[in-house]
Amino acid sequence: MKRISVDIGGTFTDCFFVWDERYVEAKALTTHHNLALGFNEALDLACSRAGLNRDQVLSEVDSVRYATTLGTNALIERKGPKVGAIVTHGFEDTIPLSRGRGYGEGLDPSMQQNLPAAERPEPLVPRQLIRSVKERVNSAGKVVVPLHEKDVRTMVRELVDAGAEAVVVSLTNATENPDHELRILEIILEEYPPHELGAIPVLLGHQVSGRKGEYVRATSTIVDGFLHGIMFHALSQLANNLRESGYDKPMLVIHNSGGMAQMNSTDALQTIHSGPIAGVGAAEHLSRETGIGHVISTDMGGTSFDIGLVPEGGVKHYDFQPTIDRWLVSVPMIHLLTLGAGGGSIASYDRIHKGVKLGPESAGSEPGPACYDRGGLLATVTDADLLLGYLDPDNYANGFIKLNPRRSVFAIEETLCDELDMDVIQAAKEIKRGVDEQMAIGIAKELRVRGYLPEDFTMLAYGGNGPLHACGIADQAGIKKILAPPFASVFSALGAGNMKQLHIHERGAHVVMYNATTRALYDRYDEFNTIVEQLEAKGREDLVRQGFDPAEVRHRLEMDMRYGNQLVTTAVVFDIDRIHSVGDVLNMIRTFSDIYGQRYGKGSEAPEAGIRVQTIRVASYVDGDVVKFDSLEYAGERTVPTPLSHRQVHFTGQDEPVSTPIHDAATLTHHHLIPGPAIVTTENTTYLVEPGWRLEPTPQGAVWFLRD
Repeated sequence: MKRISVDIGGTFTDCFFVWDERYVEAKALTTHHNLALGFNEALDLACSRAGLNRDQVLSEVDSVRYATTLGTNALIERKGPKVGAIVTHGFEDTIPLSRGRGYGEGLDPSMQQNLPAAERPEPLVPRQLIRSVKERVNSAGKVVVPLHEKDVRTMVRELVDAGAEAVVVSLTNATENPDHELRILEIILEEYPPHELGAIPVLLGHQVSGRKGEYVRATSTIVDGFLHGIMFHALSQLANNLRESGYDKPMLVIHNSGGMAQMNSTDALQTIHSGPIAGVGAAEHLSRETGIGHVISTDMGGTSFDIGLVPEGGVKHYDFQPTIDRWLVSVPMIHLLTLGAGGGSIASYDRIHKGVKLGPESAGSEPGPACYDRGGLLATVTDADLLLGYLDPDNYANGFIKLNPRRSVFAIEETLCDELDMDVIQAAKEIKRGVDEQMAIGIAKELRVRGYLPEDFTMLAYGGNGPLHACGIADQAGIKKILAPPFASVFSALGAGNMKQLHIHERGAHVVMYNATTRALYDRYDEFNTIVEQLEAKGREDLVRQGFDPAEVRHRLEMDMRYGNQLVTTAVVFDIDRIHSVGDVLNMIRTFSDIYGQRYGKGSEAPEAGIRVQTIRVASYVDGDVVKFDSLEYAGERTVPTPLSHRQVHFTGQDEPVSTPIHDAATLTHHHLIPGPAIVTTENTTYLVEPGWRLEPTPQGAVWFLRD
């Protein structure tokens, strides 16, 4: 196995390089003006560590996988083209009006409690760029009003004249009958052939989302259209960079569904949060291979703190109508809670609560925290960590970045000391305590709202800052076990290397598995099986187009199910993919009940209310080679190694600094045990063992943090 996987974050570009049985990690600062430059720097470092040159590597590797936050950043900054929309006549105001809860979508929970004071987000499609056409299809897919083609031609010309740089078409009930949307695409190409109109993208709602729901399907298509050009040019830039270096295979892009695909089979919407979701995928793989039970994955980088949930058995949680920025969309995405808390998160004084406010703004990589000495003037979490003694200013990021403590002192003094009436060290402790508390609250909430107890979970701490803050977070969240996985600082990039080529196709459906009124079981088997066959055919076509043999393609049937009129639906994965008998229906009902009981408590099942299916979904994929994880267990004797040195370190629970042992991870083996307090330095991150904790390495390089 020879492959390169890269996760480009807001601050660092992480690279995980596999060359046969050798695994190499590397990091470089993200170059936002040209992502390929940071990619090249990280890859060159990985190649030099492996004793290879980049041209040789790119000519021999089997794949290059790429995850990015570019789309997320573009939405936040509203950097995108003018998007025009074509909708069914009479639905012109659906997009700008959104829905009753639209004011609160994407807002902080505290702000959602005060919706009258919330502001509607500035629309990606202004009202003057929305046009309607005369047509109508009913909910059964029957044409009620034929498409008025002259009307379409007029509206398209108006949008182009108004300056639309992308066009989305989202018609009522197009998921049941897409003929009108497809005909509009043909008309646009007739009116403006590609050689005249240029590369203006035209996106159809039914192709972006197969589920019912006019508003969410429209917003999904609009967000996709808004990001299309940005992602196309950025990814093309990277693909051209690879070709110039001798890589002649298609570049693979990580999807937020937990899979990946070639560029020509990727929608821009599918790249949102793809980097952190690759980390959740790696956590699932690690949990399944090592049997460590319930896992809460936490990725603390320079810009954000991402939380993913992997219960025992490796079943991830999905959001099927996630909120991206301020818009509700209709795409299956692995559930992820993102907090604006990372090493680069900016610390400021909160005048209302008279304390420290952290994030969501970040110093990023340009200019970065004040201690980077690159022009940053604002205090960040990394500045606090440096002054508290956790970081070595001469050996940060493997020595590639020299930290300047005087800059950190200046930034914290200017920002916080006078307001808090504290000295620099006390203010730095407040930053450390505040960011740990913020992340612990996010973890505890994520677990408890789903019926889990924090003490039943192992916290997986990775990312550049994850192992540094893990003990402080776990103390406040009530977690007793922490695992810093192998290659913790580039764990999301490792996850990208394990992804399968996968496509998910779904269709809104009204299937009553059990009718509580008539007490009848579902019996329209052929209708159900036809839908599944159609979804499988779409997935198979996607993968065959990317060069796979149809015999290699595997399918997984999933359905969104609920009891009666419950608002909450549960995604259920089945071990059968067709219905041929009453036994198959009962098997599906039993599977749903088991999963529902596990998630919400035994006895909470309510089949007497009826059982309904809202969405039928098929995941089509091809298996591939993955990174292997060794056992995390070791029952032999452990000894305390001799530290390399000692350093004065400040901890939030103690008034005076503590002379703290400093260890080098390269000198440790699984025969060692390090009691806290202690600091262990690695090439790309720092393990902080706080008082009351101990560190136990494992054979493959993972590290346990355990409460004494």
